[in-house]
Amino acid sequence: MSLKKRLKRSATVVLTRTFLFTFNSIPRRAAMALGTFIGLLAWSLLPRDRYRIDRHLKAVYGDKKNSRERKIIGRNFFVHSGKNLAEILRFRKFFETEIKPLVEIEGLEHFDRVHRRGKGVFGVAGHLGNFELLAVTMTAQGYKAAVIGREMYDKRLDDLLVANREAMGLVNISTTDSPRRILQWLQDGGTVGVLIDTDSMRVRSEMIPAFGRLSNTPIGQSLMALKTGAGIVPMACVRVNNDKYRLIIRPEVTIEPTGDLENDAAILTQKCTAALEELIDSYCDQWIWLHNRWHTRPEQSKNGSESY
Repeated sequence: MSLKKRLKRSATVVLTRTFLFTFNSIPRRAAMALGTFIGLLAWSLLPRDRYRIDRHLKAVYGDKKNSRERKIIGRNFFVHSGKNLAEILRFRKFFETEIKPLVEIEGLEHFDRVHRRGKGVFGVAGHLGNFELLAVTMTAQGYKAAVIGREMYDKRLDDLLVANREAMGLVNISTTDSPRRILQWLQDGGTVGVLIDTDSMRVRSEMIPAFGRLSNTPIGQSLMALKTGAGIVPMACVRVNNDKYRLIIRPEVTIEPTGDLENDAAILTQKCTAALEELIDSYCDQWIWLHNRWHTRPEQSKNGSESY
């Protein structure tokens, strides 16, 4: 690794720790204001990300959203991201007293119906709203929850993230861990949170339609659900008026198995993706449009990892 990259990563770690101290030293209203400022500053300083967001929005919505609307969506996404950062870094100190009371849960009966079967639950979500708060809130409701996530590029940042999750009662499962760990968690009746809306070659994926275009999409959760009988429930935690939250739980996604496991998993994943698309459409400015959902071409899709 070059000296420049090492210095950049070290600066990011120092900045993150500075944010951690600052956000926990000020009232929530001030933290939200500072998060807003950070988001707007990033929006102004990152022209490449502004371009990516505009390009991806245009590719999905075409003329349905004009240039001004796309700009507002992108700007709002950065603001929401800044606020989410502030909230996440405040979890340990303020979740019970300040954050948890602001979360309204909609559709918990859908989750409970699956959870009572005792075969485990996959909570499928995307990079929509505050997905870290989604997992923490479900744990606070008394459910045994784990989250699957890829390791961050810097071990120091990864350690901070994992420690933050574990302090809130979550179990962190890396994408490099053995699938047996996930299977055991499901067999014990646990819930596994998984994000299925990004193009990644690190996990087993297939080309699934997303917003009308084939997209490299993780299918490991669908394969495991079909093999074990675990249920799949789409979920999201979005910001609403006055910096409150709505945790939305949709009905279980099911299919009629045909005996062709690979094809059934693809169909199940497609239905999950469609459910998440509906949520993204409703809260368009809270999804990670700067990510290239369609980076992998269909002819490249078989090169992904076979893990999980």
